[in-house]
Amino acid sequence: MCTKHCFDDCQGFDPPHQSDTRTVYVANRFPQNGHYIPQRFADNRIISSKYTVWNFVPKNMFEQFRRIANFYFLIIFLVQLMIDTPTSPITSGLPLFFVITVTAIKQGYEDWLRHKADNEVNGAPVFVVRSGSLVQTRSKNIRVGDIVRVAKDETFPVDLVLLSSDRADGTCHITTASLDGETNLKTHFSVPETSVCQSVSQLEALQAVVECQQPEADLYRFVGRITVIQHGEEIVRPLGPENLLLRGARLKNTKEIFGVAVYTGMESKMALNYKCKSQKRSAVEKSMNTFLIIYLVILLFEAILSTILKYAWQAEEKWNEPFYNQKTEQERNSSPILKFISDFLAFLVLYNFIIPISLYVTVEMQKFLGSFFIGWDLDLYHEESDQKAQVNTSDLNEELGQVEYVFTDKTGTLTENEMHFRECSIKGTKYREVNGKLLPEGMTDDSPDGSVAHLIGDEVLFLKAVSLCHTVQISYDQPDLPLGASDPFSHVNGFSSNHMEYYASSPDEKALVEATKRIGVAFTGSRGETMEINTFGKLEKYKLLHLLEFDANRRRMSVILQTPSGGTVLFTKGAESAILPFATSGEIEKTRLHVDEFALKGLRTLVVACRHFSPEEYMDVDKRLTAARTALQQREEKLQEAFDFIERDLQLLGATAVEDKLQDKVQETIEALRLAGIKVWVLTGDKHETAVSVSLSCGHFHRTMNILELLQQRSDNECAEQLRRLARRIKEDHVIQHGLVVDGASLSLALREHEKLFMEVCKNCSAVLCCRMAPLQKAKVVRLLKTSPEKPITLAIGDGANDVSMIQEAHVGIGIMGKEGRQAVRNSDYAIARFKFLAKLLLVHGHFYYIRIATLVQYFFYKNVCFITPQFLYQFFCLFSQQTLYDSVYLTLYNICFTSLPILVYSLFEQLVHPHVLQSKPCLYRDIRKNSLLSFRTFLYWTVLGFCHAFIFFFGSYILMGEDTTLMGNGQIALETHFWTWMHHFVTWGSIAFYFIFSLFYGGIIWPFLHTQDMYFVFVQLLSSGSAWFAIIIIVIICLSPDVFKKVLYRHLQPTSTQKSQQSLSAPPAQALSCMESLCCYQQGQSGCSRLASLLDQMTGHCKAGASNCHTSSRCNRSWSDTETFYSNDRSILTLSPIEGTRC
Repeated sequence: MCTKHCFDDCQGFDPPHQSDTRTVYVANRFPQNGHYIPQRFADNRIISSKYTVWNFVPKNMFEQFRRIANFYFLIIFLVQLMIDTPTSPITSGLPLFFVITVTAIKQGYEDWLRHKADNEVNGAPVFVVRSGSLVQTRSKNIRVGDIVRVAKDETFPVDLVLLSSDRADGTCHITTASLDGETNLKTHFSVPETSVCQSVSQLEALQAVVECQQPEADLYRFVGRITVIQHGEEIVRPLGPENLLLRGARLKNTKEIFGVAVYTGMESKMALNYKCKSQKRSAVEKSMNTFLIIYLVILLFEAILSTILKYAWQAEEKWNEPFYNQKTEQERNSSPILKFISDFLAFLVLYNFIIPISLYVTVEMQKFLGSFFIGWDLDLYHEESDQKAQVNTSDLNEELGQVEYVFTDKTGTLTENEMHFRECSIKGTKYREVNGKLLPEGMTDDSPDGSVAHLIGDEVLFLKAVSLCHTVQISYDQPDLPLGASDPFSHVNGFSSNHMEYYASSPDEKALVEATKRIGVAFTGSRGETMEINTFGKLEKYKLLHLLEFDANRRRMSVILQTPSGGTVLFTKGAESAILPFATSGEIEKTRLHVDEFALKGLRTLVVACRHFSPEEYMDVDKRLTAARTALQQREEKLQEAFDFIERDLQLLGATAVEDKLQDKVQETIEALRLAGIKVWVLTGDKHETAVSVSLSCGHFHRTMNILELLQQRSDNECAEQLRRLARRIKEDHVIQHGLVVDGASLSLALREHEKLFMEVCKNCSAVLCCRMAPLQKAKVVRLLKTSPEKPITLAIGDGANDVSMIQEAHVGIGIMGKEGRQAVRNSDYAIARFKFLAKLLLVHGHFYYIRIATLVQYFFYKNVCFITPQFLYQFFCLFSQQTLYDSVYLTLYNICFTSLPILVYSLFEQLVHPHVLQSKPCLYRDIRKNSLLSFRTFLYWTVLGFCHAFIFFFGSYILMGEDTTLMGNGQIALETHFWTWMHHFVTWGSIAFYFIFSLFYGGIIWPFLHTQDMYFVFVQLLSSGSAWFAIIIIVIICLSPDVFKKVLYRHLQPTSTQKSQQSLSAPPAQALSCMESLCCYQQGQSGCSRLASLLDQMTGHCKAGASNCHTSSRCNRSWSDTETFYSNDRSILTLSPIEGTRC
């Protein structure tokens, strides 16, 4: 090592703080001269919460008073405090305080949970090297420059540059599942000068400086260099992504590593890929604000009109100052303008109940109580993992019924992350694995001595190629031994190979190596340049001469090995398009046919080939590879040329077929979402081939679909030209369904300058697949759709930390409780255990939540128009003297007691149709899309209805007898209710009964604490009159009759799909059990018989006569699967098993 003076000299390359690079001194060994100014870096705390103790009150108050109703009632409350108004300030101030307090407590509790989760992460114990020893500290205390020790299966607490590991070559293996969704193992490297520092004392003596770029969000990009000072010399080595260990990744198959922290806390790549958690607001809440503005305009109009009419009326002397109400001197001399403003504000307060703050209280209660139904739903409970659905925010319940686009992750969301070997093709013959034996197609498992009898020659060579052409690592489940004491091949001498665990850079590789091991050709380990396999009990050692790594352009990888007999062989595997064109011998056409057959089954395919080299040929190969790998200029191009020269004249050995196991009912769920009119986009960090294969197997892409590709675009012009070509193809083939595949690099170019063209292509595609996506790119795609002119409602679903950004960006974010940690669940709005539960969450719960809250909002405006309009009309009869029509107690209790419970119970339990019908007929979801129940037309209808009813019972009561509006409000909600329970009856009729009982009680007793009691004995006298009862009955009938006629007329002339389903459920038994359209057939010619209807039809014999009605036009494509067990509460959605049109 050099002297201290030598080390001080290297501060010369320290850039200024504002530069594009940062300088990190390993172990914080800063230069000891006076010229060095340390750079300031972020600490290692992760913050996902919104509030602190200090900013909670102002920040929360600001967010709450952004709501128009809250701000409006604050103004009304202040007006009541400043001037003399007809009502007390308590009538506005108390409800406002209650709403603000309840909402603040709810939001504060949710943020406290986020603080708690942050504290768990920030307080996690870690080990760092300080003062020559290994010190335990908390994660939040790590500083840039600290040397951190991470043990096997631990996650990295910061972004680290790898210095050394327990391996002699300084490598380690990690999995980045929580970052990019890939569960495969990745190998990372340290530079040779630091890899020898495997002890704390060696690391303490290490003198090194890391220069690297400033933090950026790209997970796959890292540019830097490390300068190590040895024996007075500075040795500079380049650093790339293969040297950087990212926060959130997990160490695998390596006992321990040491690394230097370069990015900490919110500057780590994982944190930079998190999007700030913003307050999400549903479409219903935005509609409420719009309606509130309209009603505010109505309120201002009524107040201004009343004020003008008051002064017009008082223009006459006898009404301006009557003998019984003489003005004081101060009133006579007051400013006319101030008097006008005062009167205007008084009318404003008098009519302010047209905008009830109880609407927000009821909506908050409905959302909070309604959210429990999701957690209680047993159909959303996953028994295997003992996990039920979870609601993290109840503010977006109704948004589940408005979703138009679903953005889903692939790994762990659509798939189980489990690969299984299924079939293979060897020399033109198809084989399948049965009980650990490889049997030719058509043969059964009756060979007593297993696969050994069948596998000779070409078959064994194929299995050897598969078990050697890979980058698989092995972990042995044995007690930890002292460093250097373990032997990778010790299992040969008695240690069972059954204790081996494979770690692979690709899940396919792991599945294939495990399959060859079961069949009898087991890869048993590698040490240095030696690879070892056990072929049916015989040990064979191969020397690894060269590894030709996989890349996206070649789409294949190869190994060059020296065989035990001394020969040289190349084994290569890759996509069929990357291998078959270079094969010159073997069963090429048969293998191509088999590969197509495997792909049609949704299996992931790889083609395997080999090439034997003579000694002279290998010398040429070795020379070319060495020259290309040591080139300083155009290294990638030279390597590509060398690879192309080597990987040719191949002997085709065969092909493999691996199944990426999908989660249960993924295909049915995607199909149900399609029928509901929801477009599904898959956004994944996986490779293009893997992603397309899974999209085909899960039904996201159909086999008949024309797949368009936007891949590996390198410039804006190239990307724009490709987009135009794709747009032309779509127009030319407008009849055919199209699917689009786009990768992350091409997407960045498309979104930079060609966003409009890209969106045009995407919207004309039935399905879109985005692969090799960075987390922030996923969020950008979601934002692109959110901000498009149509403003569709988006939903994002994922299970890993790499999905957090898009989950937070989408209108609704759903986390999957999978195998990749809890980051997605913690940052989501809802969490479910499996993707299949999404169908019921949207089609049933979303449908119910939306219709309930839409009716609740409309009804609240309706009943308050009914309530306040008579107050306005009454002013014409009291000379606009600002007298109130209602007693103050009735004014307070109308919204709180008399009319609140019926609508609350309705908004919790209403069901337009049965849940099973909603689930089996996804097209019903289309009826409520685009916020259809809160359209301006519907809003106008309810408003006009409210004004009409107000006029009817004001003038009806005036003509006939005094009456109140409570009966009217509860009668209207009774008309809207379709699903009656004992609770509906109790609160609807109970509220009316309570009104009568309370009125008798309130008016029948003299209350000593009341200053005035205007209603004393009034109600008793009223009800003793026969004309009062007659007026009540007549007015209620006159008010409700038009709405009844309108509903009947529309139901018969223009019924919606939902109303047709209601009619089908209420049909006579013989008709209901027939194979009728409402139970069997979907809209737009798509038909399919429900399993329930089919079973009942067969039992009762009602379907025979009517079967033709359902199937005269088309074949029945969507049906319940006959292989599934039928239950009365069957949870399945739809399968794709076709049935003939003749049977039902």
